Amino acid sequence: MLDGWIESGAAQAGVIVVEPDADAVARFAGRPGVSVHADAGSVPDEPAPSTVVLAVKPQVMDEAIRPLRRFVRPGTVFLSIAAGRTLGSFERELGTEAAVVRAMPNTPAAVGRGITVHVANSRVDADQVEACGRLLEAVGETVAVSREALLDPVTAVSGSGPAYVFLLIETLAQAGEKAGLPSRLAHQLARATVAGAGELARLSSEDAAQLRRNVTSPGGTTAAALDVLMADDGMQRLLDRAVEAATRRSRELAG
Repeated sequence: MLDGWIESGAAQAGVIVVEPDADAVARFAGRPGVSVHADAGSVPDEPAPSTVVLAVKPQVMDEAIRPLRRFVRPGTVFLSIAAGRTLGSFERELGTEAAVVRAMPNTPAAVGRGITVHVANSRVDADQVEACGRLLEAVGETVAVSREALLDPVTAVSGSGPAYVFLLIETLAQAGEKAGLPSRLAHQLARATVAGAGELARLSSEDAAQLRRNVTSPGGTTAAALDVLMADDGMQRLLDRAVEAATRRSRELAG
């Protein structure tokens, strides 16, 4: 995400990175406008940051956020991209005066093709919503919602979703190998097919169902495959179970 902010100019005012891992710090060394601190306690009190981005695993959030309480003041908004951590949990740690935006991005943000859904608490003003939106839009699409409860299924669909697509590439390639394709060709075909179909879906004005129908000739090879994938025990049932499991886990992480 930082790469996207720098390249897009969304971080023109400068960025302070708090990162205790020396190998990770090396990635940021020498970047114009970027300073790195090993711990949050060493970040100067002034000037106060306009946006504090919380980008750590939810299991270590409490420890990471304590030194940042001093930045709770008018004009500063906390933007969290930690799965499962609710607005209420941040208000308990930071106080009810804290302006907090909770967001769920996904890993295609690394190539500018992410999508992020975000929700704000009552302390966030319009300017802060806009500022957070600019940061999130630097790495892909954004969607604002008013109901925080939606972020659990959002996490299950788009946050975890890239892993499902990568699994599709894996399993499609393996199925190709079993059908007689050389391994390298099977993996090349699977990767290019999924990537190309995704780009076609992104650029097309037709919905996914119609794009599927466009590929499917009655009685043809695609129809034969779809008879399996669209059976009662096929892909829809598997994805229903997968999204349900991920949604449930997101709620468990929230505590």
